[in-house]
Amino acid sequence: MEYKGYPVEIIRSSRKTLSLEIAPGPSIRVRAPYRMPLREITAFMRQKSSWLDDHLAKAARREERVEAAGTLPEAELDRLGDLAVDYFSAGVARLAPKVGVTYGRITIRWQKTRWGSCSSKGNLNFNALLMLAPPEVRDYVIVHELCHRLEMNHSPRFWAEVARVMPGYRDQLKWLKVHGSELMVAAGLR
Repeated sequence: MEYKGYPVEIIRSSRKTLSLEIAPGPSIRVRAPYRMPLREITAFMRQKSSWLDDHLAKAARREERVEAAGTLPEAELDRLGDLAVDYFSAGVARLAPKVGVTYGRITIRWQKTRWGSCSSKGNLNFNALLMLAPPEVRDYVIVHELCHRLEMNHSPRFWAEVARVMPGYRDQLKWLKVHGSELMVAAGLR
C-alpha cells in the first residue's frame, strides 16, 4: 500500500483504535485493530491527510539534512569520546547542586536511541555524540538526567523541575528533535 508515493506499513494488533506514525525513510506506519477493514484504514488516512502531508514533508527535509551530513572519521569519534568524559563530569558537578541532588557513576556511551539516562541508583549515562551539539543542549541533557534523581518519570512535576533549573529548556529539546538524527548519521549509527 502507498500514500502519495510513500510506503505504508499496516501493523495489526489487539488495539481498539487507529494510529499513524511517520517512520524512517520516510514511510507511514498505521497501527490498526486485527479485524478493521482496509477501507476504514484508507478513510482514516484520507481524514488525516493534512497531518500526514505536513509530517512527511518535515521527515523528508530531515532525511535530506542527514544524508548531507556525512560520517566522521574514527579518530574524530575517539576525540569526541575523550572530550565527553571531561565535559559531562564537569557539567554534572556544576549542575547537580542547582538541581539539589547527588549522583553516582558517570558513563559515556555511543548510543543510537538515547541522549542520556539515569538509573535508580543515580548513575548517569550520556551519549558522546552530544559533543557535536551546542553547549546549552548538552547542559539541558545533564539537567534532564539530574532531574530524574527527583522524579523517575516525565510527569508535570519532572518538567517543572527542569524548567526551574533551566527555564529555556524547550529550545534545547527542540534543537535535539530537529538535529539529533544528523548527529547519529555523523557517527555512522544510522
